[in-house]
Amino acid sequence: MKSNNKNPEIKMTNVKKNATPTLEEIEARKIKLEAVGYPFNFNYVESAQLEISDKKLFEEYAKEQWLGLEAKKGGYLFDQKIVPDYGFKILEVEPENSIITEDTKITLIDNKLTVKEEISPLKYQISFDDIIGQENAKNKIKIIKEYMEKPELFGQWAPQNILFYGLPGTGKTMLAKALSNNLNIPLYLVKATSLIGDHVGDSARQIHDLYESASKNAPSLIFIDEIDAIALHRQYQSLRGDVSEIVNSFLTELDGINPNEGVVTIAATNNVGFLDAAVRSRFEEEIEFTLPTEKERKEILQKNIETMPIKININIDKVAKMSKNMSGRDIKQKILKTALHHAFSQEKTEINMKDIEYAFKQSKVKIKNEVKDMYE
Repeated sequence: MKSNNKNPEIKMTNVKKNATPTLEEIEARKIKLEAVGYPFNFNYVESAQLEISDKKLFEEYAKEQWLGLEAKKGGYLFDQKIVPDYGFKILEVEPENSIITEDTKITLIDNKLTVKEEISPLKYQISFDDIIGQENAKNKIKIIKEYMEKPELFGQWAPQNILFYGLPGTGKTMLAKALSNNLNIPLYLVKATSLIGDHVGDSARQIHDLYESASKNAPSLIFIDEIDAIALHRQYQSLRGDVSEIVNSFLTELDGINPNEGVVTIAATNNVGFLDAAVRSRFEEEIEFTLPTEKERKEILQKNIETMPIKININIDKVAKMSKNMSGRDIKQKILKTALHHAFSQEKTEINMKDIEYAFKQSKVKIKNEVKDMYE
């Protein structure tokens, strides 16, 4: 991978001076580096993206091979061990034109360099009472509650993979948050798109890391939203070149090939028909989330009105009827919030039916102009 053709602009090479600086030479106290990649490209050499698991370990690794080199701002240092000829640009050196010693502090800035971070669970202050309706879903997830509280009773019959499906805004994510809060266990809330890596192997690693962290913190819940983004049905796989890698890695975890005791996976989708058949078959339970009834819409309105910052004088029964086919999130975000903002813009101290009617009008315009599903 080396070339005898030297670029005259590169003034820093891995040519060592004395390991111990002389009196005329100055010891480098601090050096800041940026990973910049290879100085040339060949077809059989990928533009590598380094992943540093521990910056302190990298510092020791770097000093061991660069000990005695002169460091100059704007110069370069090249790795000659694990990733030969991979370059690091010297952004700062203190003092200028100094020698790297065992006491030199070497730091890296994140650019092409990525540092592996532990995937951390979260906790949410949401209760089952905050979710209006969805009684069928609430009843069905009782099996997860039983398992988390008495895992010794289940053995090989433990619930592992549950699928939530239904229209957006119907409470799928809220129910997962409420379940973890009720059980007081960590919840790994993940958008499926966040598991998609930039390079081959990234997605598999991120999925593995997710389950590894969940196992360490078991009992725990993994909630993967918009699962169809990484587990598309085969007829759509041409849209995503890396779908095979992602699906295979995900199947490995769902099948329990890696022991994930005390970990339950809940996946959610708005488009259950778009899921890869192999992935869908791994979910032992599919739970549908439906749009709220008129009675439930009235409850949603009343619950949200209690938290509004100004008075509201509306006909709740009428609004409940008007909001037919709307989800709870639609009612809150598209109707009540829009009505509140309209009232503020009019310098009003009270929301009335004119503000509500304005919100419905705006909502209908947006729905009418929405782009249809890309797969239709």
